[in-house]
Amino acid sequence: MKKKILLMIVALLLLGGLGLALLYTGVLHINNPSKERYPIRGVDVSHYQGEIDWDTLAKEDIQFAYIKATEGSQSKDEQFDVNWSEAQDKGLRIGAYHFFSLDSPGSTQAENFCGTVIAVEGMLPPVVDIEPYGYYSDIEHLDKEKMITELAVFLKDVESFYGLKPVIYTTEEWWEILQEDFDGYDLWIRNVYGKPDSSIRWTFWQFSNRHVLSGYSGEERYIDMNIFYGDESEFFSYY
Repeated sequence: MKKKILLMIVALLLLGGLGLALLYTGVLHINNPSKERYPIRGVDVSHYQGEIDWDTLAKEDIQFAYIKATEGSQSKDEQFDVNWSEAQDKGLRIGAYHFFSLDSPGSTQAENFCGTVIAVEGMLPPVVDIEPYGYYSDIEHLDKEKMITELAVFLKDVESFYGLKPVIYTTEEWWEILQEDFDGYDLWIRNVYGKPDSSIRWTFWQFSNRHVLSGYSGEERYIDMNIFYGDESEFFSYY
């Protein structure tokens, strides 16, 4: 009896270890949205993916790619220009995103983004990524009123420049803070551990940060995976 129990424990430990290994290597994923329900998939990339072979990546069963352009008022992603240029004409819809700094005016952040991203035909709307980082990982450190004010300036300036209403990328926790003021904006929700709350109306969902695809060679072995809420016709008519 004791021997059987011991064997069962060993087997469970081995299965658990195998499961963790498959999660780590990107073979298994915590989230696995229905491909039938959400057929439109895409990635978001930055310099962490290094040099990207866009011919190869575009064949990885994806339909869109968001590329990091800028951060704060002065920083520009070192791979943006080459990514933006080479991702075009690969059968993908592409868009650019900005990582929003909580220590910098929204107006100068908009200038940084608009001065970096040259609009292309059919591009997806600009995205502002506003999420916990560093000191602001603790929500108690936020000056919420200042954040909302500066974000509103950024969004207004970017929309005026491109004629496209930006999308807000954020976490569920921060969307609770932002929703009242920015509910009219399309939402890209980040939740890599489960489904977004059913009360949240989202347009994009980042469901995984641990996929492994072909076509890039940076220090980061993983790539973020996202889905669009809609079918092919809705996606290609989006904006």
